[in-house]
Amino acid sequence: MHLFGLTGGIASGKSAVAARLRERGVPVIDADQLAREAVAKGSDGLAAVTRLFGPEVLLPDGTLDRKKVAAAVFADEEKRKALNAIVHPIVTMLTFKAASRLRDEGEALACYEAALIVENGVADAFRPLIVVSAPEDVQVARATARDGSTPDEARARIRAQMPLAEKTAVADYVIENTGTLEELNRTTDEVLAAICARLDVDPDRYE
Repeated sequence: MHLFGLTGGIASGKSAVAARLRERGVPVIDADQLAREAVAKGSDGLAAVTRLFGPEVLLPDGTLDRKKVAAAVFADEEKRKALNAIVHPIVTMLTFKAASRLRDEGEALACYEAALIVENGVADAFRPLIVVSAPEDVQVARATARDGSTPDEARARIRAQMPLAEKTAVADYVIENTGTLEELNRTTDEVLAAICARLDVDPDRYE
């Protein structure tokens, strides 16, 4: 089975591309969902995060207050690195466990969707790599509409990440998401067809 990568920036449209791939029948392993599992209630990951940040990052029901943790690591680079050191190895283990299951089920292709593929230095483990890109003003407009943040807050979050130009520089396929959802879906279909041809996978599986 071939496990290819999908990444992008904040509000670039990565999730919409993943949704289209699912519609076409490609299984998608979602790193964000796995990160939630890594710090689920009662897990070793949650215990480690609680030791790092203190019990104030727990909600009354004992689950992690992800917004509070996100705010803490945004302001503290060392804590961000420490958090990644806890969560990333667990996500890696869960990713390859999911990939192994899909391989056993006879899947020919699967997609690994993650925001930090390039930042974590693992792009070559998920080739071919798709990067979804959009101009910063488009990202800001989408982010403010999606989560209610102010333009300045959205811009700060975008600029705290690796520039999209650095991600597209190492991509095998770049999807420029500046148009409609229909246009994005059409481009995603074209990239999927190209990946099938590149990896000698029957495209009829994804009609």
